[in-house]
Amino acid sequence: MTTVVQVRESADVGNEEWRRRPFGPRFVAPLLMGATLNPVNSSVIATALVAIAAAVGVPIGRTSILISCLYLTSAIAQPTAGRLAEEFGPRRVFLAGIVIVLLGGLLGGVATSMDMLIVARVLIGLGTSAGYPAAMLLIRRRATAVGLEAPPTRVLGGLAIAGAVTVAIGPAIGGLLVGWFSWRAAFLVNVPFTVLAFAMATAWIAKDPDVIRGRAPREILARIDVLGVLGFGSSMTALLVFLLSLPEPHWAALGLAIVLAVALVFWELRAANPFIDVRLLASNPALTRTYLRYALSMLGIYTMLYGLTQWLEAAHGLSAYAAGLVLLPMGLLSAVAARAVANRVDVRKPLIVGAVLLVLGSIAACFLTSGTPVVAVIGVTALFGLMSGLSNLSNQTALYRVSPAEKLGTASGLLRTFGYVGSIASATITGIAFRTRVDDAGLHHVSLTLIAIGAAVLLMTVFDRHLKPSDGTPPPRKENNRMSESTTTPTVIPSQTALLLMDYQNAVLGAVADAESILDRAQQALSWARKNDVQVVFVRVAFAPEDFAEVPTHSKTFAAVAANKYLQDGSPEAALHESLEVLDHDIVVRKTRFGAFSTTELYRELHTKGIDTLVVAGISTSGVVLSTLRDAADQDYRLFVLADATADPDAEVHRVLIDKVFPHQADILQTGDLETLTS
Repeated sequence: MTTVVQVRESADVGNEEWRRRPFGPRFVAPLLMGATLNPVNSSVIATALVAIAAAVGVPIGRTSILISCLYLTSAIAQPTAGRLAEEFGPRRVFLAGIVIVLLGGLLGGVATSMDMLIVARVLIGLGTSAGYPAAMLLIRRRATAVGLEAPPTRVLGGLAIAGAVTVAIGPAIGGLLVGWFSWRAAFLVNVPFTVLAFAMATAWIAKDPDVIRGRAPREILARIDVLGVLGFGSSMTALLVFLLSLPEPHWAALGLAIVLAVALVFWELRAANPFIDVRLLASNPALTRTYLRYALSMLGIYTMLYGLTQWLEAAHGLSAYAAGLVLLPMGLLSAVAARAVANRVDVRKPLIVGAVLLVLGSIAACFLTSGTPVVAVIGVTALFGLMSGLSNLSNQTALYRVSPAEKLGTASGLLRTFGYVGSIASATITGIAFRTRVDDAGLHHVSLTLIAIGAAVLLMTVFDRHLKPSDGTPPPRKENNRMSESTTTPTVIPSQTALLLMDYQNAVLGAVADAESILDRAQQALSWARKNDVQVVFVRVAFAPEDFAEVPTHSKTFAAVAANKYLQDGSPEAALHESLEVLDHDIVVRKTRFGAFSTTELYRELHTKGIDTLVVAGISTSGVVLSTLRDAADQDYRLFVLADATADPDAEVHRVLIDKVFPHQADILQTGDLETLTS
C-alpha cells in the first residue's frame, strides 16, 4: 500500500509548482483547518455550559459530561482514525471526519435535551479526531515523495501554532457567540468551519489510491485489527472512568482497565497487523518517552489552565468572560513560542527550556493570592504559555522523527490520546485541590503538584540521549554522503535495526574480483551485528522446481537460469558461503528475483519486529543491492550501505552507484564505521 501511495505522489511531483512548493498554502490550509476543529470544540463549549444547563433543565454540574465525553471519545478515536488513514488513505478519513463534525454540529444546534447534546458531542469527538493524524500522515507522505529527510518543521509548526491560537481565543470567542446569539452557537460554529474545510480538502488534496477494491472484507478487518481497536477503547474507557471518579476512586474501573490492558497486550503481540504495536513501543524507547513526556506536559498545562480559571472566577471575583480574557495572552504566547522554534530540527533545547518554564511558572503560582493584581496573574500564565508552545511543537517533531513512517497516523493519534489522558488527570488534580472550596490554599496545592510534574519532565528530557540532534537526523550531505571525520555521525537504535547480507553465495561470489576481501568485511559486519543485538537477515537467490516454471521466457536475466535449472534450492551454488554462520534467531529469506523484498515476506517479518533501519550489503551492487535499496526507500526505511562489503562484476558500475546514485536514498559507510552507529 505504501508503494502505491508513493507512486501517485511521484507522479504529482512532475508538476513544477508542486515540486517548488510541496507544502504551499493549498496543501497546508485544509490540514490546518481540519486539525483545529478539535481544539475549537474543546475550548468554545466552556462558556456555554451555564446557559445549556438552564435551557435543558439540568444542574450545572451535569453539563461537565459534555466536556468529558468529547475527551473520552477523542482519546479512543484519534489513534483509530490514524490507523484507518494508514489503511484506506488519509484524504478519505480526513473528509469523512469533517462530515461527521458537520452532523454533530447540526444536531447540537437543534438539540432539545441533554441526551441529544451528548450524542452531538460524541459525533464531534469522532469527527475531529480524524483531522490531526490524517494531516500528519499526509505531511509525511508528501515529504517522502519529494525526498525530504528532515522533519518539515515549518508545516509541523503551523499545526502547533493553529492549535495554540484556537485554544487561546476559543473561550473568548465562545463567550461572544453565547452572548450575541445563544448556547447553540457553540455547536453551530462547526458548520462554516466544516463546509470550508471540506471544500478546500476536496479541491486541493490529491485523491488517495483505491486500496479497497479487490480486498475481501475479512482481509480489511484483519488489516484494521478490529479486536485491537475494541480492546484499546475498552481499556481506555475503564481508565478514564477511574480518573473521572477521583477523589472518590472507582476501584472496579481501575481493575477492569488493568485486566483489559493485559488482554490487549496479549492480543497485540500475536496480531499480524497490531493496532497498538507493543513490540515497537518496547523496542523504541524514544517513542515511548515522547508519549510520556507529552502526557506529563499536557497534565501540567491543563492543570494550571483549569485550576487558574476556577480560581480567577471564585477567589478573584472575575466573570467567566473576564477570566477567559486573562488567559488569552497564555494561548497567544504559546503560538509565539511555537513559531520561534518552528524551523528548528533540534528538539532537545526547546524541551528543556519548556520544562524549566513549567517549574518556574509553578513556583510563581505558589505566591498568587486573591489580592494579587491581574497583571501579575497574566505574567504567571505567560510562563505556561511559552512552555506550552515549546513543548507541543517539539514533542510533535520528536514523534515525527522517531515514529516509523508507515505508522505515523496511528502514532500521531496515540500522542493525542496521551494528551487527553493528561488533560483528564488534570481535572482530577484540580477537583481534589478544590474539593470543598476554591481558594488560595487549593491553588497553592495545585502549584506544588505542578512543581513535581515539571521536575519529572525536566529529568526525562535532560537524560534522554535520543533527543540529541544526531539522533535520527541525517548527517550533512557531501558530494556522495560518505561518512567522514568531518560529518556529524548518525546513530541507530539496535533493536530497530537489521543487517541485510545478500547473495553471498558460491555462484555469485565467483563473479566478482577479490571475493575473499568482500567476505572478510561481510564477516566483520556480522560480528558487529551479533555484538550489538542487531537483527541479522540473510538473503539468497534460489529456485524450487516449481519456481522455474514461473519465470517468463522474455526475462533477460532469469530465463536462462530457469532453462538451465541453475541456482536450484539445495544445490551447492545456491548455498550461503560457509564462513557466514546462521543462528536460530536470524531471518533467512529465499528470493527468485533481484530484490530482497521482491518475492519474499521480508517486509512483514521486519515490520513485526519493529525494524525501521537497514544496513545493507551484498553482491552485486547493480543487482540485489540496487533493487533492495529502491524498494526499502519506497517503504520509508532509514538506510545505510556498506560500500566495502558490496561489489559488482563491473567496477565502474559499482563506483557510479555508490558515489552518484545510492546517496540519494542512503548513507554510505565502510565496515569500520559501524561501531560509531551504536556508540
